[in-house]
Amino acid sequence: MKKILIEGGAPLFGEVQISGAKNSVLPLIAATLLTDGTSIIDDCPWLSDVDTMCRVLAHLGARPNFDHNVLSIDTSELNQIDPPAELMRQMRASFLVMGPILARLGKVRLALPGGCAIGARPIDLHLKGFEALGATVTMGHGYVEAQAKRLYGSRIYLDFPSVGATENLIMAASLAEGHTIIDNAAHEPEIIDLANMLNAMGAKIKGAGTNTIRIEGVEALQAARHTVIPDRIEAASFLAMAAATGGELILHNVISEHLQPLTAKLMEIGVSMEIGYDSIHILGNKDIDPVDIKTLPYPGFPTDAQAQFMALLSVARGSSIITETVFENRFMHATELMKMGADIRIEGNSAIVNGVSRLSGASVRATDLRGGAAMVIAGQMAQGITEITDIHHIERGYENLIRKLEKIGTRIKLVEE
Repeated sequence: MKKILIEGGAPLFGEVQISGAKNSVLPLIAATLLTDGTSIIDDCPWLSDVDTMCRVLAHLGARPNFDHNVLSIDTSELNQIDPPAELMRQMRASFLVMGPILARLGKVRLALPGGCAIGARPIDLHLKGFEALGATVTMGHGYVEAQAKRLYGSRIYLDFPSVGATENLIMAASLAEGHTIIDNAAHEPEIIDLANMLNAMGAKIKGAGTNTIRIEGVEALQAARHTVIPDRIEAASFLAMAAATGGELILHNVISEHLQPLTAKLMEIGVSMEIGYDSIHILGNKDIDPVDIKTLPYPGFPTDAQAQFMALLSVARGSSIITETVFENRFMHATELMKMGADIRIEGNSAIVNGVSRLSGASVRATDLRGGAAMVIAGQMAQGITEITDIHHIERGYENLIRKLEKIGTRIKLVEE
């Protein structure tokens, strides 16, 4: 049992090196299953989700090895099609192995995935896409099974621009016979990162990052070396921390273009920023102006930063409205913020956040990964001590978070019981 203690009131100052993107490295790890060799992923963050994904691959017969943020994966001897259910149920991204295993081995059987309880996130778009590629899909007793002697290119329309479905179908189509077109595809930077790695392996993918992705299937892919893009959500979290504490931070290893929806909102609330190509210098302002936010698929405001900005806006000089359009159950952190004195009212898929003069330290829990980051931000603003439990959620997506926070002035302590 671990928990975090934060003594609030200290503005943050210093420099932060942003880690490789969690939401990118997990599909990259899955993509190595498409090859017969040893692929290398540089700037790989060591997170509990990365560990879980590596254990999934190990059960399939792969041999992952992590050393100083370099992950090498030997996938030359895959011999299983059904990783353990307990691993699959630990996180949503585990389902990304379905496309690669199906394409390479012709059959796959997976337990339905788990992850943060932030909404339904159905897998039907994945399965419809596999069926369009020629697979036979069956479900029952908590498992899904797909098989196909060979996948064939097809035109696939996604009812919603799902990131996971787009990634899974890109990987499967890379080894399908013929041409595949994915319409209404997700635009996220992580999609582009995956396509870049697959193309380095010999895939023929065009249009990643646009509404239509075209894949010309190839007979085989080769192992490759690839560097993960920076984590835009980790960067967003640190930007929110600087704004919340009135501090001054320089973030290194960012792609500023990926952060435009967030930096625009931060400037609206009154913070100053110098935005470079791969760094951002943010100067917080203790007077935070209210702002309205609506989460949308990229390039809109990311749902993964909604909780952190709710914490920030809880002390704004006025009322803000946050509308969540991506996940239907992503306001669980609001209850925890209210324990600290925040004035938040939930109405359907909107949260009305009335700014208060200050928050007070309290015992709260990380309801999910990004909700946990919101508690860290709230604790830094609060008067007194904040105790955060269920921090295993935070460890899923933030590498060396406590060490990074200590370096920039957060009064934080990890307690293990």
